[in-house]
Amino acid sequence: MKHPAAYLLTLLLGSMTGASEIAPADLRPVVEACAECHDGSSAKGGLDITSLKFHMNDQSVRDRWMQIHDRVQKGEMPPRPDRLPEKKRAEMVALLAKAIHTADEADVRAHGRGPMRRLNRDEYEQNLRDVLKLPNLDIRDMLPEDREGYHSNKFAAKLDISRVQLAAFLESADAALRLAMATGNKPQPSAKFRAVGAKLFAEGATFGEREAMFFAKNNKAVDPKDVGDDPSLELALFRSAHWPYYGYPKVFLAQRPGDYKVRFSARAVLQTKGYTLKPALLPVPMTFRARKPSGPDVSGDVRATGGLMDIPPETSIFETTIRLRAGETFEYSLLGLPVPLARNVQGGPPTYRYPPFPEGGQPGVAFQWLEVEGPLAPEIWPPPSYHVLFDSIDITTNPPMPNDAAKRLLRRFVKVAAREPVSEESLRQFEQLIVARLQKGAPFHEAMLAGYQAFLCSGHFLYLKEPVQGNGQYAIASRLSHFLANTRPDASLLELAELGKLRDTATLRHQTERLIAHDNFNRFVTALTDYWLDLRHLRRDDPDIRLYPEYRFDDYCVESMGQETRAFVTSMVRDNLPVRVIVSSDFIYANDSLAKHYGLPPLSGSAMRKIMLPNDSRYGGLLTQASIMKVTSNGTTTSPVVRGAWIMDRLMGQPPPPPPPSVPAVEPDIRGAKTIRELLALHTQSKTCASCHAKFDPVGLALENFDVLGRWRTRYRGVEQGDHIKGIDRAGHDFDYTLTAPVDSSGTLADGQKFNSITDLKKIVAANPRQLARNLLHQFTVYATGTPVRFSDRPEIESILDRCAATDYRARDLLVAFVTSRIFLGDSGATP
Repeated sequence: MKHPAAYLLTLLLGSMTGASEIAPADLRPVVEACAECHDGSSAKGGLDITSLKFHMNDQSVRDRWMQIHDRVQKGEMPPRPDRLPEKKRAEMVALLAKAIHTADEADVRAHGRGPMRRLNRDEYEQNLRDVLKLPNLDIRDMLPEDREGYHSNKFAAKLDISRVQLAAFLESADAALRLAMATGNKPQPSAKFRAVGAKLFAEGATFGEREAMFFAKNNKAVDPKDVGDDPSLELALFRSAHWPYYGYPKVFLAQRPGDYKVRFSARAVLQTKGYTLKPALLPVPMTFRARKPSGPDVSGDVRATGGLMDIPPETSIFETTIRLRAGETFEYSLLGLPVPLARNVQGGPPTYRYPPFPEGGQPGVAFQWLEVEGPLAPEIWPPPSYHVLFDSIDITTNPPMPNDAAKRLLRRFVKVAAREPVSEESLRQFEQLIVARLQKGAPFHEAMLAGYQAFLCSGHFLYLKEPVQGNGQYAIASRLSHFLANTRPDASLLELAELGKLRDTATLRHQTERLIAHDNFNRFVTALTDYWLDLRHLRRDDPDIRLYPEYRFDDYCVESMGQETRAFVTSMVRDNLPVRVIVSSDFIYANDSLAKHYGLPPLSGSAMRKIMLPNDSRYGGLLTQASIMKVTSNGTTTSPVVRGAWIMDRLMGQPPPPPPPSVPAVEPDIRGAKTIRELLALHTQSKTCASCHAKFDPVGLALENFDVLGRWRTRYRGVEQGDHIKGIDRAGHDFDYTLTAPVDSSGTLADGQKFNSITDLKKIVAANPRQLARNLLHQFTVYATGTPVRFSDRPEIESILDRCAATDYRARDLLVAFVTSRIFLGDSGATP
């Protein structure tokens, strides 16, 4: 049923007064133009304009009108231009914008930009590490996983707190405090362990058969029966550590948790026919993996430790520090090497199938000796963490005046732990808790721990305040440090806050650039990319080995993908690159694994380095990085729908609406019978589907030349129809997949611009750097403030963009301008 405009308006609320309310008659053109599609229970998108009120002071109502404003402004509502002439459209947009902005600005003045934000569990752990001087504290997993919103785990509205969460915070704070207390006698001197010859590898351990591991002397394999106790033997390994294999030094076991120093001598080698060794041509990357000893075919709980080391062809000595729990050992973990197939034929003893050697020989590492010392004792005892809690008091006996001592220690601790001055009233509450425990006969140290625990789980420590005039300096310091370092403000920021200088433009610029240059900036990059770019899901979907056998067990390549993206984002900010590099750049970051993956000239070693690309390269920019291609695929197929929607949302800041619940997803056909374009054509026969898909499908189609891990392809793969490709993969498995239809990456964008390849699309998208910069500012906003960009923030965002336009919207310039803005600082922006 179509309502005439007059009748429609009678259904709406009567005339309103006030700056944030619109008289219904003023919106007559919008109502008339949109009622055809948005009327009653069958209204498209669930938007019934006939029942929408005008109370702009109501957030939910304001949000609906904001959606209408944006769609009318873009020309999406009404879809027929003749329904709302351009002049009238501009008038309606301006009218709505003024009303929404006025109401939203009033809401911000009355209640702040958003709610106080709780620390997420990463920030809480890092705050405890810094306060208690426990750099390796590990309590994160004791806390419930934080909910996310707007592609961030810092979205304030999702960081609520329940009884369960509060109990977890209390438990984790108690665990951290007891670890910091470090009671008992000074730890024993570090024990030393040395392994040579046969002691380099545990008896009964397995890395596969002799192609994967053997002892050698004078570059030739020694018969296992003749190994004995010869200290001159080398342990030669030629496989990556992976289930079901294990291999670690003989006898060694950590008796106590802590840091262990490992020194060893090794060289990179090639295994050739007859189990002989010769020097390798390139380094072989490796690390160690902490784990409990286990038998064959048991994976156990393993984790990398000690960092990456590139073993060169020349015999060299290495030193690293690994972290072990009590009862753990560590295994050799060579990266990027084969994983032989373990077989158990008809229940007999296991046999192994090693994949064919590369031409010239199979790379590996030969170890000559290994030394372990640990756990490393603290340089001083009691350690610094103890002094944070108890200063120089000996807690084995109660101090002479325990109440006075308790109050002194509590105030000393709060001064260290608090991010802003705490009121006298609050301090007395914590003091009373401790004194009450002492009066009930609790040991002095237990009473103190109870007070410390209460403070670490109170609003003073758990929550970040919104900067406001008067008491905003410390809030600015905390906001800046949690934005760029994921932890509490350091001494410099706190001193500036005390002096009231953190609204000064020059001071803020200097402090921002100081934090960007600091090592802790990697926490910002990791947290931002984990959520904005979904890197935390990088290992979510393993490649389907039926279709992509070359990717089986290639953890090193996948790990390198995340390192590349983080190095790239770091460079964007630190090197102040223009935001167009998000979609197109003449360089990438790569190591030996990624150079091979991208089809570039070989590189040596695991370290990421900046590589200039040839002029005709399809790579360059975040848009085509392997990590992005992987998180937007499901491991079996690529979907232009998923990739296109993801790119439009995460990189362009133009998220598509969610699909209707009744519409099934487009599933690619891995048999090879139908192409993805044919399936999309069927799906978009509906006008409703077609109008939405036109906004993102073309972007996804342009990326179809990149497979599930981002390697270039010209044909799709299948399992039935097509040209069969057979062989043995890097894990010794037979494979048989097919090459099917050629990839067509051409398309037409919603605005009519055509492209024939990803190169063409990059040029089109890079030509609109302002939208790329706008989206980056939106990401900074929710990450720094815990609240997404509000309607009343939009003019400030556009002002920042105006100031940065002349220098090509450079990433660090945008970040610094954002930090000095009203959005970041609260009531007002920075002062000159």
